[in-house]
Amino acid sequence: MGESKLKRERKNKHQNTFIFGQRNYKFMVIGLIIIALGFILMAGGGSDDPNVFNPEIFSWRRIRLAPSLILIGFAVEVYAILTSPKQN
Repeated sequence: MGESKLKRERKNKHQNTFIFGQRNYKFMVIGLIIIALGFILMAGGGSDDPNVFNPEIFSWRRIRLAPSLILIGFAVEVYAILTSPKQN
């Protein structure tokens, strides 16, 4: 009976080896997806001919939306890091 208690203690000791909990990792993945989406929305808008100006580089999507998404994604990452994992 004492041996099974020792095994349970070892098992419980090894279960808590991760720094963050599952909830933290979910928020980290969500933050990374938001950041990636921001960079994808910021891409493009160039011109094939360097002598031709393309005003599409100053679109609302590239100037306002994409940087806002990137900042929101970084805020989600900070929240994911600072949130304490739930204890069972």
